[in-house]
Amino acid sequence: MSEGEPGRTVDGVDTADVVLRRCRFTVAYHGAKFRGFAPNHGVRTVMGDLMAAMTRVLRRPVELTGAGRTDAGVHAWGQVVTGDLPADTDLHRFARRINKLCAPDVSIRDGDWTEPDFDARFSATWRQYRYHVWNDPAPNPILADVAWHVGRPLDLDAMQRAAADFLGEHDFSSFCRKPKVDADHPLPSMVRIMHEVGWTRVDDTPMLRFEIKGSAFCHQQVRSTVGTLVDIGLGRLGAASIPDIIAACDRDAAGGVAPPHGLVLWAVGYDGRRWDA
Repeated sequence: MSEGEPGRTVDGVDTADVVLRRCRFTVAYHGAKFRGFAPNHGVRTVMGDLMAAMTRVLRRPVELTGAGRTDAGVHAWGQVVTGDLPADTDLHRFARRINKLCAPDVSIRDGDWTEPDFDARFSATWRQYRYHVWNDPAPNPILADVAWHVGRPLDLDAMQRAAADFLGEHDFSSFCRKPKVDADHPLPSMVRIMHEVGWTRVDDTPMLRFEIKGSAFCHQQVRSTVGTLVDIGLGRLGAASIPDIIAACDRDAAGGVAPPHGLVLWAVGYDGRRWDA
């Protein structure tokens, strides 16, 4: 396809009539230094850094779409972004140049050309997150910015039993931050489908890993889920309380919100059809 803006220049380079092609990148980032993933004027974001670096290398504006928005402090290993680049771009060389500009906080892990209608966000059929909890009386300074330190012992069996109740299709309003909408617009649906939910201990260490895979997630859903399950592990809530919390459709019914630094957007899938298509 050909997209150009006649007469427009970037750093003295004419961008008119440049043949563009849709590309897809898998991006990893450490979220500590960013105010989230999506562009936000006046603050540093992952997408802002990526678009600035790509614009600098290509000497033309670059617009990107991400598979999911992550909050300030949240990390990613498998974020997916799409955009239209000049068709003669050497993607491997391009990725190396972007990585030099964005290191060490952001890295393009791989990239390839894709179909013109492929969209990182709207073509996605599932997303997978991981959350790490360091469950030991002593903090771990090496992992302090990628895992939530919980010093009191957690009942992992109770947390695992409770996690199973999230499986399937539910209205997750009790676990989602209420979206802001105009008074004359209805609230969007909080119904989602969870395919996989569970806890594991990592290599017989104090590190606990929570993994959840679903059709999509609403704002703060994963962190609220983790916070509630940790409350169960601490004995503040019963292991059988999740069905009632889900049924309440009330954010006040669930537990606390886990801090952002333990959360990682691990993978995004594009197989099959979107559940809400």
